[in-house]
Amino acid sequence: MTRRANAHLVAVLCACCAALGLPALTLAASGGSGLSSSGRSQSAGSSGGTQPGNVPVSASGAGMSIQTRSSAFLSNGLRFSGSAPSRDAGRTVVIERSGHETNWAWTPTVQARVAGNGSFSAVWQTNHIGRFAIRVVLGTAPDGGATTSSDWPTVSVIVYRPSIATWYADNGSTTACGVVLHRNTLGVANRTLPCGTQVALYYRGKTITVPVIDRGPYANHADWDLTQATAKLLSVYSIGVAHIGAASLPRR
Repeated sequence: MTRRANAHLVAVLCACCAALGLPALTLAASGGSGLSSSGRSQSAGSSGGTQPGNVPVSASGAGMSIQTRSSAFLSNGLRFSGSAPSRDAGRTVVIERSGHETNWAWTPTVQARVAGNGSFSAVWQTNHIGRFAIRVVLGTAPDGGATTSSDWPTVSVIVYRPSIATWYADNGSTTACGVVLHRNTLGVANRTLPCGTQVALYYRGKTITVPVIDRGPYANHADWDLTQATAKLLSVYSIGVAHIGAASLPRR
């Protein structure tokens, strides 16, 4: 049997997925961050190469604000809320996203109406995985005039695909991507993604971003095979098989 077939097997459901509904994460290891409306980075605290998940993110600018969670799972609802000047009651706000899926162009995602007190709320039924910049834009004015601003409040989120992950230890060997495995090597094996592709992983409140360094897995219906060090940081080392969130993060 191959080392993939000998992966440690204890089937476990990610309890946090059911408890939270929309398990969240922020970017980790590779220095990911949220984006403020001014474009400044807002990095979350990290510990041992991971960052806490289920993190609320918010931003303000152009007299408006937006709040949401830093992540969602595919085909789940991600709620956005915020405020606009009360004088804009009745106007439409448009939640837009930008990422690899949109070819880095701003694309309308969901709309909401500004209430009398200036608040708004909308839910996006997530239909694409990946990292997205999310901003709220004030729509057409009642008199038909357009509103423009270069300072719309913007946050960063990641949408994950529910996945099955195993882990393996073959220290001293050279992977299919030419990496020599050690006990502290961070990475993941995947059957198709190019070597070096960054992948964001989420499990039970912890998140980490690691590169693809190997091919596999080839057993247990798994989508990903984590290195020993990655499994330890995500706290799946003693579990073997886990239901996690995963999203590849291609760059421009």
